[in-house]
Amino acid sequence: MTTAGDIMHRGAQWIPAHETVDRAAQLMRDLNVGALPISDENERLCGILTDRDIVVGCVAMGHDPARVTAGEMAKGTPRWIGADADVDEVLREMQTHRIRRLPVIEDKRLVGMISEADLAQHLTDGQIATWAEHVYARTPSG
Repeated sequence: MTTAGDIMHRGAQWIPAHETVDRAAQLMRDLNVGALPISDENERLCGILTDRDIVVGCVAMGHDPARVTAGEMAKGTPRWIGADADVDEVLREMQTHRIRRLPVIEDKRLVGMISEADLAQHLTDGQIATWAEHVYARTPSG
């Protein structure tokens, strides 16, 4: 059985909710990633901040990234998966919620992230096609 822990990218890092968006952008640059999980004061997942969130939700809205916090940018209920979850559970979670990145948690700690690149490296063409069909499908109104 292939698990989330088998396909995830290890070494993911949190951005604390109190950190500013410009600091999050610097960390994304330094880590060469497009998303960071946001942690609350207890190191629990409270959101995910993407490079697109920064551009569209902060900069394009005329907000100062040095004054807006990562926590202020967090929206919705964050999704995650356990490190021991079967890859089918990973795909279901991502497909159901139409998400492209999924934090992996073990013993209440962030241990990795699963992204599109991780899926492409570890799944069959059929699994990737089904995933993409669900995640990128147009909404009925779109």
